Amino acid sequence: MELAEEVKELLIKAAKELKGSARRLFMARTVRALGEGGQRRAEEELGWNRATIRKGEHELKSGQVCVDAFQLRGRKRSEEHLPNLLKDITAIVDGQSQADPQFRSTRLYTRLTATEVRRQLITTFHYTDAELPTAVTITTRLNALGYSLKKVAKTQPQKLPETDAIFEHLKQVNAQADAQDSTLRLSMDAKATVKVGPFARGGKSRVLTKAADHDFEAKATVTPVGIFLPASDEFFLYGVVSKVTSDCLVDRLVQWWESVKERFSHIKTLVINVDNGPENHSRRTQFMQRLLAFVQQYQITVRLAYYPPYHSKYNPVERCWGILEQHWNGTLLDSVDAAIQFAKTMTWKGNHPMVDLVTTTYQTGVKLTKEAMQVVETHLQRWPSLEKWFVDITYSLSVGRDN
Repeated sequence: MELAEEVKELLIKAAKELKGSARRLFMARTVRALGEGGQRRAEEELGWNRATIRKGEHELKSGQVCVDAFQLRGRKRSEEHLPNLLKDITAIVDGQSQADPQFRSTRLYTRLTATEVRRQLITTFHYTDAELPTAVTITTRLNALGYSLKKVAKTQPQKLPETDAIFEHLKQVNAQADAQDSTLRLSMDAKATVKVGPFARGGKSRVLTKAADHDFEAKATVTPVGIFLPASDEFFLYGVVSKVTSDCLVDRLVQWWESVKERFSHIKTLVINVDNGPENHSRRTQFMQRLLAFVQQYQITVRLAYYPPYHSKYNPVERCWGILEQHWNGTLLDSVDAAIQFAKTMTWKGNHPMVDLVTTTYQTGVKLTKEAMQVVETHLQRWPSLEKWFVDITYSLSVGRDN
């Protein structure tokens, strides 16, 4: 049986388009049609592998299809050999990563190199050098997890002499909080104030939008205040139309706790990650006095864990601000309601935040006398050598008698 060139081309093309057992059966049936010496002719004229043809003939004769184990071929990914690898990498890098300082991207920039991550995997999680992938592979995994090793000027802020010690203790405090069932860690911060009006803030919109061509006076302002729970990826957002003060921040903490306290009735300690802002640093007398009152009212311990100056973008809640900025850029927030509605439609890890509008007017400049603050200080426990950055406020029956 002679094969014309057109027939050969047709058979070769058909075999290439089929996969697995369908391809082998097609080849076996073709060889049978060629008659005696069909395997040799198929090999010489069509370029087919005779071992594949024999396998197809066996399937055709027995009626049983051989299962192709493609997933067993090739080198396995590192996380298949080491199932906890990605989780351990995240545990090392997450606390050392910051949001984009200008919120132009939702990626995270880490202070650590892939080589340092690999070293910490060995020293902290007791991997062996032989079983770990190379630093190049770890770089690939970090990028897949959303962490960028790219150096940018904003990720090299000024440092205090205590910066490294603060970060090291922060890592310990956060890890202990996440590991204890009776402790809940939250990240709290206020975003930059947003002007309400026909103002352009960058970004692109699918709808034709025309902003004002001059900087007119804003109709109002909205300052987003956020509370983020890293363990459960829950985000609570409060749009504040007044000045954000110490009283405002603690009121938001009270508002949040009132909404979740039944669900977290087993919690005995709140670890609060905050930046070192002017309204919430540990020497702000009104802030500390209000937190002490919160502790006494709800009989719960509060542990303040501050990020050092110029490093606020490492606070986990900042990542939510990056998503919000990307979400509403390109739109005109021409009313307070528009800003709140846009905030409600953003998503973090696939979930919408709980959003509330706060219309209370807060007075600025409220502070305690030196004598009153000395009384508050007697109920604070500051970490030695890092007194400004780590403060415990514990429930005490004596406070009520002091007041």
